Amino acid sequence: MTPTSADSAAAPVRLARIGGDGVGPEVVDAAVRVVNALCGDRIEWIEAEMGWRTFERTGRALPEATVEILEGCAGALFGAVSSPSHAVDGYHSPIVELRRRLDLYANVRPLKSGAIDAVVVRENTEGLYAGRERWEREAEVAIAERVISRRATERIVRFACGLALSRAVQRRSPARLTVVHKANVLRLSDGLFRETALDVVAGFPEIEVEEQLVDSMVYRLILEPERYDVIVAPNLYGDILSDAGAALVGGLGVVGSANCGERFCLAEPVHGSAPDIAGQGIANPVAAVSAAALLLERVGFADHAAQLDELVATCRKNVPRTPDRGGDATTEDVVAHLLAAI
Repeated sequence: MTPTSADSAAAPVRLARIGGDGVGPEVVDAAVRVVNALCGDRIEWIEAEMGWRTFERTGRALPEATVEILEGCAGALFGAVSSPSHAVDGYHSPIVELRRRLDLYANVRPLKSGAIDAVVVRENTEGLYAGRERWEREAEVAIAERVISRRATERIVRFACGLALSRAVQRRSPARLTVVHKANVLRLSDGLFRETALDVVAGFPEIEVEEQLVDSMVYRLILEPERYDVIVAPNLYGDILSDAGAALVGGLGVVGSANCGERFCLAEPVHGSAPDIAGQGIANPVAAVSAAALLLERVGFADHAAQLDELVATCRKNVPRTPDRGGDATTEDVVAHLLAAI
């Protein structure tokens, strides 16, 4: 990611903290404590809310007041949202709506552990998550429309190319990009994604490019994850690939993600709200801390982000293990370990 600028001598950078649902408030609080220990008073946190609990109380999963707060911030750290599995009148996923409202078109999910060092870049605004669903035949048939546009594909592939080049400089290695699609079957929609992606990467001759069909990509990612660098894919494919990849690097409890636009970054852990353990103090905060590192990088604190990444990488091996990783440690045990390391 190319971070936005931040002057360390200027006023504190304003970031929002949004707990959300389930274990979200617990892991966000943990991550904020770790960031504050590292950055001191260089960050000003602003409280905001969204999610299912907010909807139940106010009738809006994403209140306008929250959008106004976020528009005055450089970024936000978000916990999780619990969405009902059935249709609820008036309810729409707040994270999907927020991605559209703030044009957070790129979802970035690093996969790093040992020899594995890859990043899944997922188009965030279209695909099957465009929300175009309808009933036919008196609710006997459900139709979902999949949306792929040239404009959205061009900018997500350019974003991925920029990331591949910056990673190549940092790691002193060739820049590599894998374009994922299913154009052999979905000839119009994935065909447009493939055609547009290849047109964009033709302007980056220094990047090594390969194509993978999405089903083959899942197989190869599991068998030989160390061969991949930056992977770019439409919305649903990127979602599936990043969750599958998380299993290779320690599980969903340790992986963070960032939703990036031109002016704003919303970072979040990928593990979801985990309502079955909410309030028990045993949620793994490492994914939220990893997400916070992505947020710090994006808002201009690259050195602090690198320190946090190094801390997380070290602590993944030695940190007390919460139940999701086969241990009996609490959230507070992990936080105390991270704070002591800082």
